[in-house]
Amino acid sequence: MEPRHWPLYGLRLRTPRLELRLPGLELLDELAAVAADGLHAPDRMPFSVPWTDGPPEAVGRAVFQHVLGTVAAWSAQDWTLSLAVLHEGRVVGRQDLAAREFGVLRQVRTGSWLGLPHQGRGLGTEMRAAALHLAFAGLGARCAVSAAMTDNPRSLGVSHRLGYADDGVETGVVRGEPVTLRRLRLDRSRWEEFRRVDVSVEGLDDVRRAQFGV
Repeated sequence: MEPRHWPLYGLRLRTPRLELRLPGLELLDELAAVAADGLHAPDRMPFSVPWTDGPPEAVGRAVFQHVLGTVAAWSAQDWTLSLAVLHEGRVVGRQDLAAREFGVLRQVRTGSWLGLPHQGRGLGTEMRAAALHLAFAGLGARCAVSAAMTDNPRSLGVSHRLGYADDGVETGVVRGEPVTLRRLRLDRSRWEEFRRVDVSVEGLDDVRRAQFGV
């Protein structure tokens, strides 16, 4: 795709095993198919919004619409960068980086998922490390925040390996039941101390001011 009018399509994050980029329609269809094929066992819900409930075609369609919606709703004051994660040329998951009033607050939040066949191989840590590198090294973030269910050890493990510190708990409602989420926070000094993944960024200069407001 020629990113003439939306140069975010030219942004690339690369790690030793992964490439992250905003998906065009073909990659977005692959991303939707990964979600439709399953992200977790049906008897549990790792997400605070149970968007994976429903038949596979509805889950895939929800992913397709959501990512297109993040592009349509983008502003420098309120943005969500929803990146397809590719491993060996195939889409394996999604990594989000989002912020409101980033130019003032310099705070980002992250969210992600991997298809079931790609879990347990360290890819979740690597893709979040890429997003954090973009935030801190590329955009000048001061801190990053995240949250995970207290019974989601994989997500919490990724956060702790990357240097996040516990930041309290909160209660939400999922599938009509109360759930406890653990908040996590990573400031710049902790990110610098714990960074272990080599990350390169391409195409940031074309979008930094106009689309991120920094």
